Amino acid sequence: MSKAEVISWEPATGAEVWRGPVADVDETVTRACRAWPAWAAQPLSTRIELLRRFANEVRKDAEKLATTIAREVGKPLWEARAEVDAVIAKVEVSVRSYAERTAQRKLDSALQGTMAVRHKPHGVLLVLGPFNYPAHLPNAHIVPALLAGNTVIFKPSERAPASGELLARCFHRAGISAAVLQFACGGPAEGAAFVAHEGVDGVLFTGSASNGIAINRRLAARPDKMVALEMGGNNAMVVWNTPKLTDAAALVVQSAFATAGQRCTAARRLIVRDTLYDALLAEVKALADRVIVGGPFDEPVPFMGPVIDGAAADGLTESFLYLLSHGGRAIKHLVRMDDALPFLSPAIIDVTGMQERPDVELFGPILQVIRVSDFDEAIAEANATRYGLAAALVGGTPQEYNRFWANVRAGIVNWNRATVGPSHSAPMGGVGLSGNHRPTGFYAADYCAYPVASGEMEQPRAVIGVGLRQ
Repeated sequence: MSKAEVISWEPATGAEVWRGPVADVDETVTRACRAWPAWAAQPLSTRIELLRRFANEVRKDAEKLATTIAREVGKPLWEARAEVDAVIAKVEVSVRSYAERTAQRKLDSALQGTMAVRHKPHGVLLVLGPFNYPAHLPNAHIVPALLAGNTVIFKPSERAPASGELLARCFHRAGISAAVLQFACGGPAEGAAFVAHEGVDGVLFTGSASNGIAINRRLAARPDKMVALEMGGNNAMVVWNTPKLTDAAALVVQSAFATAGQRCTAARRLIVRDTLYDALLAEVKALADRVIVGGPFDEPVPFMGPVIDGAAADGLTESFLYLLSHGGRAIKHLVRMDDALPFLSPAIIDVTGMQERPDVELFGPILQVIRVSDFDEAIAEANATRYGLAAALVGGTPQEYNRFWANVRAGIVNWNRATVGPSHSAPMGGVGLSGNHRPTGFYAADYCAYPVASGEMEQPRAVIGVGLRQ
């Protein structure tokens, strides 16, 4: 990437996908500030109609957008198509969410008039998108932000600008102007400049904990700015007493290796009861051995593609070797399948014997296994992290799930379900290093508009009854 432009590369082939100019930060923010009053003044019904037109534009461009996503980030085409479906579905979910979470309320009292609660948009919101879901995850901020009456500056990941540009064009074709929703390309320097800009009223971020913490620090003295951070996780899946080991293994593989492990909700740690260990791990390894790794358009269809680039593949390889040399026992080795391209095989490593396990988010297809003997130990291991995004219990009784739910620190807690693929109709966020209590998903409306309480009477009526001289 040069100073003047951003270039994205296809992980599966190394070919160039896209290049474009870096945005002018001041000019972009000025344009968004000027466009905001007129956009905020639009009736809600108008904004809803324009966003529904956007969904239709995405439908028209669905295959082109899916193909671009698959090329640019390496995920299989079937998964990229599912991402496009999620982009479309987000509009109606956001309309329902806005109606429920920001509904106007009035409490009438004959003598005291009316107490009303309404919501206002913040102004100019910056959306910083990640590479792993380059359309769906930024869209999950953009749609509710526009619906609430904010203008949006969308800076995609510098690894996935082509997907972001196609998404922005769908908004523009729907009638949402290029000033109301701006596509602003750039790298970390431009991102930092946007975050610090006086004209930006809020930052909606999805990405790594390190970058989210940097944003939080930069704006620590600015409580006037809305900051919503959706970060990663060192997520735990606990497998307890269950006779359905084949199903349990499928949930483990799906949670650990979907999107080549590049999901914030991916299971990083598998915590297993010792009496189930041998049988379960045999099933998990047998299924992981069958996983097809390949390019997005390969035949037979792959389950997972490459990780995003060579640097990510190198870092994951080094992490696996670190675990191996510090007490880990390989169950299935991490294999770099092509020295020139970032294809990695799924990897499984038992880290029960490690004295100190690094509490980091290994953003790739590495599953760490921990053997435990009782349920309290399993819960303690699940909580042995500074993160708190997702956790799941597979097996167990309803009473054990109630204990698990009550005691595990996470924003998503599932039972006999994968850790990945959260519902669009539920909040999506975590605690600890996973977020700042601003969940996205169905609760995105909460950070896109702020409540205003109003005491109202049609005519002034007041009297001072005490403390006055006769």
